[in-house]
Amino acid sequence: MSLVYKIDVLACLKKAGYNTNTIRKRKLFSESTLQKFRTGEMVSADNINMICKLLQLQPGDVLAYVDDEPTPTEPDTGD
Repeated sequence: MSLVYKIDVLACLKKAGYNTNTIRKRKLFSESTLQKFRTGEMVSADNINMICKLLQLQPGDVLAYVDDEPTPTEPDTGD
């Protein structure tokens, strides 16, 4: 199970007027958080909240759950 971004966070922020220089200057996200956006790594809930606030989105607009593990089968009861 994993969460993935449904959007390109940095591209959407840039389109909304938040380029990386503005983000750094206003201290909206740390450099390590920006790098996580670039590589698709998950960030903290506080950072997801900030994305939603800046882009006026809901978390479901930003993230998707991807089931990458097989579903467990029912245990054999021997009947």
